[in-house]
Amino acid sequence: MGSISRGVTVGNNQNAVVNSELDLQITGKLNDKVSIRASIQDANLPSQEGGYSQSLNEFDQIFIEIFSDNWNIRAGDVDLINNKSYFGNFTKKVQGISLGGTIHHDSGAKTDVYAAGALVRGVFSKSDFVGQEGNQGPYKLVGPNGELFILIVSGSERVYVNGLLLTRGVNEDYIIDYNAGEIKFNPTYPITANMRIRVEYQFTDRNYTRFIAYGGGNYSSDKLDLGVYIYSESDAKNQPLQQNLSEEQVDILQAAGDDKSLMVAPSAVPDTYSENKILYKKEIIEGVEAFVFSANPEDELFNVRFTLVGEGLGNYILSDVNAINRIFEYVAPQAGVLLGNYEPIIQLVAPTKIQIGGVNGAFHPSEKTNIAFEVAGSKNDLNLFSDIDNGNNDGFALKVGAEQSILKPSGNRNLEAIASIDYINKDFRTIERLYNVEFDRDWNFTPTTTNLGNQLYAIGGLQYSDSLWGSFRYEFQTRNLSEINDSLDYNGNRHVFSAQLHRGKFNLYTNGSFLKSEATEADSKFSRMNNVATYSFNKAWIGGKYSFENNEVRVLANDSLTPISQKFNAYEAFTGIGDSTKVFAEFGYRYRVNDSIRNAVLAKVSTSNDYYLKSRIVNTSTSKLSLFANYRVLKGTDSIDVEEKSLNSRLLYNQSFLKNGIRINTAIETNNGVLPQQEFTYVKVAPGEGIYTWNDYNNNGIQELEEFEIAQFQDEAEYVRILLPNQIFVKVSQTKFSQTLTLNPQQWSTRTDFRKTLSHFYNQTSFLIDKKVKRDNDVFIVNPFEEGENELASVSNFRNALFFNRGKQKFTTTYTFLTSSNRNFLSIGLVEVKLKSHQLNFNHKIWTNWLLNLRGALGENKSLTENFENRNYTLETSEINPKISYLLNNQTRFDVYYQFLQKENRIGSLEQLDQQKIGVSFAYSNAQKISLNGEFNYIDNAFKGNAFSPVAYQILEGLQPGVNLTWRFLLQKKITKFLDLNLSYLGRKSKTSNVIHTGSMQLRAYF
Repeated sequence: MGSISRGVTVGNNQNAVVNSELDLQITGKLNDKVSIRASIQDANLPSQEGGYSQSLNEFDQIFIEIFSDNWNIRAGDVDLINNKSYFGNFTKKVQGISLGGTIHHDSGAKTDVYAAGALVRGVFSKSDFVGQEGNQGPYKLVGPNGELFILIVSGSERVYVNGLLLTRGVNEDYIIDYNAGEIKFNPTYPITANMRIRVEYQFTDRNYTRFIAYGGGNYSSDKLDLGVYIYSESDAKNQPLQQNLSEEQVDILQAAGDDKSLMVAPSAVPDTYSENKILYKKEIIEGVEAFVFSANPEDELFNVRFTLVGEGLGNYILSDVNAINRIFEYVAPQAGVLLGNYEPIIQLVAPTKIQIGGVNGAFHPSEKTNIAFEVAGSKNDLNLFSDIDNGNNDGFALKVGAEQSILKPSGNRNLEAIASIDYINKDFRTIERLYNVEFDRDWNFTPTTTNLGNQLYAIGGLQYSDSLWGSFRYEFQTRNLSEINDSLDYNGNRHVFSAQLHRGKFNLYTNGSFLKSEATEADSKFSRMNNVATYSFNKAWIGGKYSFENNEVRVLANDSLTPISQKFNAYEAFTGIGDSTKVFAEFGYRYRVNDSIRNAVLAKVSTSNDYYLKSRIVNTSTSKLSLFANYRVLKGTDSIDVEEKSLNSRLLYNQSFLKNGIRINTAIETNNGVLPQQEFTYVKVAPGEGIYTWNDYNNNGIQELEEFEIAQFQDEAEYVRILLPNQIFVKVSQTKFSQTLTLNPQQWSTRTDFRKTLSHFYNQTSFLIDKKVKRDNDVFIVNPFEEGENELASVSNFRNALFFNRGKQKFTTTYTFLTSSNRNFLSIGLVEVKLKSHQLNFNHKIWTNWLLNLRGALGENKSLTENFENRNYTLETSEINPKISYLLNNQTRFDVYYQFLQKENRIGSLEQLDQQKIGVSFAYSNAQKISLNGEFNYIDNAFKGNAFSPVAYQILEGLQPGVNLTWRFLLQKKITKFLDLNLSYLGRKSKTSNVIHTGSMQLRAYF
């Protein structure tokens, strides 16, 4: 089932635009053994779903799959996963084809074979950063080359904090904006400066067309498993996408080898004038040829890209001109000192290739013994244009492991011995991360390059489990890195243990490690332990936690501690009551002491106190109440240190009374974070596919940010707003309160007393306030109604709708009161919009065929911009709109209406509008065959003021002073059972313009 549509829009005020949509879902059987399923969704404007929930549905997802019990073929969007390999594990979202099958042998063994070829949707990358005290985010993710703008493939991210994997979702740990590349942690997961955060993700790399080829097979029997795999991911160097490489740029890449610092080239290329481009001309300034912005079509123009090189390292600065794209300005050096931070250069990106293949297997002659191995080789070329530095492209790796059950006297006890050894050549590369996210920290080794030398990593240990007492595990690990460079080697030994003990109502979990390492330049000792003990009563529990770390890294040359050295002790006590899956409450207290380097020794630098409450107090079919709160105080030991305080809280309350006659929904949140100073630009698209239109109010030919308006007519909607990467973040304290109250006494409609009268009414009230206030140290807000001078952004909405005879046509009356305020923190300054309105709507059916509608409204619309005075206004509006409709039958309706609208600007140029509109409309609908509707409006605008200004555009809503005519017509025709035709026509005319016609035709097929 599904549909496909093709359409065209034409008009005398725009070029022809072709649009298409496809929505197809297929599920079924081709025969008794073969099935098919497909999902094909495509539209003109693909987008990604935001990461606010645990599960995501991909937009524009395309795949078709044919399968049986023993084989399958899938084409389109494919998730490639290899989790059966040690060195070759990966997860990739690609677009291509994959196929696989299973062969069953008479002996009971089976062979799986698979192959795939595809275009890469995303390239694996990671961002590592340390949490900021009391800052829930958003945190900006950057690309591997420092790219500020990265588009993350939806659903590809994995977020770790101190090595623990978090869960995405508004009611879980974090949410993520895939399009902006920003992650924000929920109030229920407080962030501190002690948290190490890693985000792994795939981002869209549009430098070159990139291909993946993957294939292999696995054989498995009772005693033997064998597998082979090969993986290749390579850029097509002759198919650049975002880069349009010239011969000179290719020569630069050929001479650069693997050194990215040498992959830099001049960025200026000749170009032709366009009002949608920022172009430059060359001028001699103080004897130096420089680029100067120009909007003159007669100049010799260049398209120039500027790269941020650092303060005092460039000759150009960002101009203050508010054009839709950044304009750069040359500043001459003073006394030989550079005063800029940008240069007209471009960082070239070289095409790369990684290939890896391997053989693995496992031999298990009995239930007590298992031996496994894997051998792999890799080829990693960081510049396919150059043969320089290719001597380190090839590498290999080996792993051997064994597990042996030593003692198993009964089904309740088991003693196992484990051993493994990895050898990884210094030039071997994996597709994604090989070890756990904190592997290098576990070994006190922070690599500064990708060359870690030859690695030998061995593990030996014992694991004992007892169903009555619990389990214990001990490992001895050793890691040796040699030939890292000419002067550095590393050797470390690590003892790791963990135990999980339970006896009756008492539970104890502990894990710890001790590392001693020696390197050419420094030695280290690193010990740590985590302990959790709980004791359960009938409906309650108490517990405690204790953890510590002591990490000392000493430089051999002078026997001094390095800044990496640190120490902490953390204590926690908690108690709770109830059932954690239903109704419960838990209160706890944490205390932590942090030591760092002071005067060349480890000394106490700060302490922190945390008080927290986690609860689900009410959980019934009609009521739900949950509360989370975490109050934290961080205090430094120096007398000049200021206490840093943070409060995270979330309260959710849902209640229904009187069989849903009264419904209440409440949510309150507080947390600290940062607010991005949002930058944006506008990009031209096909007419009708945008949202904004450009009016050159000052006639300078430059598209400036304050000259774009939301288009009132389809043919003018030629621009979309694109958010630019956020670079400036301001600390804020945030509070959010939302409340809805619904009164629905409809259940009393069968009563005969006063309650029957009440049953005719329905009322819904909603209120939302979301406020962000600039934060200094421990300042945070709990009261969302508190007024403050440092408010940077806020959203406030109140709406009340009172209905009488809701959904009927007998004296149906609706009164709506709405007030809203929206303040945004933008790069162009603070922008605030306030709305207030009273609306009354009355409907009544007269006799059988006449319907009377009366609508009146009073309102106020305020706009305040910090830096653009011409966009400030306070509009007071009043409106009355009577309409009478004749219902010829159930299918046909005719309307005649009149509207008087008055708008008056109380500030600035005091613009004023008195508008009278007379209109007629009709509608005919036969659901089985045809649907017609249309209208014609005569609009007389008596306007005072400058008609070509931002305020006038808002008042006139895109029309002109004087008489305006508008009309529209829509036809929907069912041609066949499976084919629809849609025709639409829009037109308008004013005294100052010719007639503007816009028409579109669309065919939609159903199947």
